[in-house]
Amino acid sequence: MVDKVTPFLMFQGDAGAAIALYRELIPGAELKRIVHYGPGEPAPEGQVSRAVLVIAGQELMIIDSPPVHDFSFTPSISLFVDCADELEIEQLFAGLSEGGVVRMPLNNYGFSLRFGWVDDRFGVSWQLNLPAS
Repeated sequence: MVDKVTPFLMFQGDAGAAIALYRELIPGAELKRIVHYGPGEPAPEGQVSRAVLVIAGQELMIIDSPPVHDFSFTPSISLFVDCADELEIEQLFAGLSEGGVVRMPLNNYGFSLRFGWVDDRFGVSWQLNLPAS
């Protein structure tokens, strides 16, 4: 019986930078475990072999993939974040959109107080929401 499903984020060399950004921007984000590639392993030494980052209780598995792929992240799968207040959604949106792509600017679209959708500079898609209550 399946007892847990964990989102798996596969980067191509910038997993460490992504982890650092998420830990900087998201209060309480915790790096639970990280292992780096060493000498003679299939990826450059120091890249992330496997990591577990916990955001708001949700574990994310993160790696740097040794092979280069023809694909990256797609916005059809995104991380949906309910923010606590206006300041939090503003800060997250600003930090995640820096160097990224804004899909929907922060606004009231009628289904919450404010909502914004952004792909960060690494291509990971984030939906940021300020619920009405």
